[in-house]
Amino acid sequence: MQFHSACLQELHDRGFIYQCTDYEKLDAAMAEGSITGYVGFDPTAKSLHVGNLVTIMMLRVFQRHGHTPIVIVGGGTAKIADPSGKDAMRRELSDDEIQENVESILSIYAQYIRFGESPSDAFVLNNDDWLKSLGYIEFLRDYGSLFTINRMLSFDSVKSRLDREQSLTFLEFNYMLLQAYDYWLLNREHNCTLQMGGSDQWGNIVNGVELIRKLNKREAFGLTAPLVTTASGEKMGKSAGNAIWLNEAQLPSYDYWQFWRNTDDKDVGRFLRMFTDLPLAEIAELEKLEGAELNKAKAILADEATKLARGEKALPAIHETVASLFKSKDTGYSLKGQDDNGNPIVETSLPVAHVPTSSFPIVVAELLVTAGLAGSKSEARRHIQAGAVKVDDAKVSDIAETATLPENHVLKLSVGKKKHAILIATQH
Repeated sequence: MQFHSACLQELHDRGFIYQCTDYEKLDAAMAEGSITGYVGFDPTAKSLHVGNLVTIMMLRVFQRHGHTPIVIVGGGTAKIADPSGKDAMRRELSDDEIQENVESILSIYAQYIRFGESPSDAFVLNNDDWLKSLGYIEFLRDYGSLFTINRMLSFDSVKSRLDREQSLTFLEFNYMLLQAYDYWLLNREHNCTLQMGGSDQWGNIVNGVELIRKLNKREAFGLTAPLVTTASGEKMGKSAGNAIWLNEAQLPSYDYWQFWRNTDDKDVGRFLRMFTDLPLAEIAELEKLEGAELNKAKAILADEATKLARGEKALPAIHETVASLFKSKDTGYSLKGQDDNGNPIVETSLPVAHVPTSSFPIVVAELLVTAGLAGSKSEARRHIQAGAVKVDDAKVSDIAETATLPENHVLKLSVGKKKHAILIATQH
């Protein structure tokens, strides 16, 4: 797709665009001059996670091109619940918990978005400031009459919940009316003409666009990002069932860096485009790297993503930790150079197995069979489920976990404390 707006073009080229209410008109509006747009999150936890980074990075690109961002913290809507993508109603939070979460989340935004008094500087609003004073009867009379049940049931956020035969409370059903009201109010009070969000927010965003057209008689737009999954099909933001939090208090900087460093080979280029500020031309060069050299791109991804979330000051300590772990690790082998084909020559007393470099990334269970540490994949999976398997002394807890090609082409595999083997990745 080609756009006249440099902002929309970059959002497209970095992989942020999934749906838009009107590409042509939004492109024209953004090319003509600065517009105001918003992204919002309900403060239901003390930290956002990397899955939320997609829309935050969209807002970052938006501001970089001279447009004005509004950050909405949903202190009011957090008291209800967004049914989008959920199977059950979320836990009710107290006012004190919500306020504590708001303060914590705003510290994350400050890492990515510039706040201040200049025209393109962002500002923060809390929808509790206007939602808490709404009169229920007046709200139903003035706004409820503009929404039809038929239309609301057609949106995936509601339809998918009902299709899964999961209960949907009337409280949650009101969520999309309140989010539409938010957009309408922002349009009226702050000339906001764009709402951005994840693809699961499409129905909520469209309702707001339609409400603005009906009441304000103005054009407004919605732009959603795709649901980001990893090459293994997992939803972005989860690692072994645990959220990868953006706040240092919820996740140490080294663990955050390691999450990005462990990115699957197939995801490196995509994640560099979406989660760093690196120029697209530089990313295209990094995508050309293959084999062990791809680890260089992964380290750059980890550095750049961590720099944004935790600040550049976090990197020296992380690099020092990585270096010390590498030096102190008891690998059980020593490298003695390379043969004529460029494959590592290893000196070790442990059993040695070989696997082609082209096989990586490869399921760990398969490596155990190749190395002779398990008689079958089912036996290998049982070892993993029992917590007995390690790759380079790091425990493997998921039977579907894959190993990426190591920088030195050598892996140490362990089952329990006494069974070990060295696996060498060879090019020929």
